[in-house]
Amino acid sequence: MRRRRLWITGGIVVAGGAVYRALRRKSRVPEPDPALELRRKLDESRSIVEERDEFESAEIPVDRAEPGIDERRQDVHGRARAAIDEMRDAPDQ
Repeated sequence: MRRRRLWITGGIVVAGGAVYRALRRKSRVPEPDPALELRRKLDESRSIVEERDEFESAEIPVDRAEPGIDERRQDVHGRARAAIDEMRDAPDQ
């Protein structure tokens, strides 16, 4: 009688373990494929590069940009000096 109870208890434990393992495997979420993730990132980066190139094509290069503040200041001072010199050289009316 005692042996029979041990066999039944052992069978229940083994069956319970098998059921537990089966349920545990089904509930696992499959891990994402790293290759697919890399492909997605590459596609995303390509679109970003294309957008950046399109954006930068509308920008004016530095060598063709308007003069900086120092050049503008020198130009204004030069015109002012020229105007002052004209006023000094002009005959009084």
